[in-house]
Amino acid sequence: MRRALERWEARRGLDHLTRGSRRLVLGSFAVLALLLALAGWRLQGGNSPLAMLIYLLPLLLFLPSLISGRPRGHAWLAFVSLLYFMMGVNIAILPGLGVLGLAIVVAALTLFVGATGYARFRSRQLSGQD
Repeated sequence: MRRALERWEARRGLDHLTRGSRRLVLGSFAVLALLLALAGWRLQGGNSPLAMLIYLLPLLLFLPSLISGRPRGHAWLAFVSLLYFMMGVNIAILPGLGVLGLAIVVAALTLFVGATGYARFRSRQLSGQD
């Protein structure tokens, strides 16, 4: 698996893969944040903005890492996205919220793939510049 990934990196180029994974992270981060705000609003009946903040807070703590583009922050974001995957599964089993839960699951998995890809490709780029 490792050799196949290294051949793919050599074929596509680290710069191209880093840019693509960065776009994937930013897009899926924004979609996941919107879906979580919607989930907080729907689950609390629109009465509590605090519920939306509680759902979004762990995700929002990674904004400085996203803005600066640090690979380590993206790696940790990948781990946190798995918590949102589990949350999406739990929401999906609630009556009337199946589509919203499934959308959260897809957004969290997309964020996981993008963040792990960015952490790998950017780290390899930085180690090659030394």
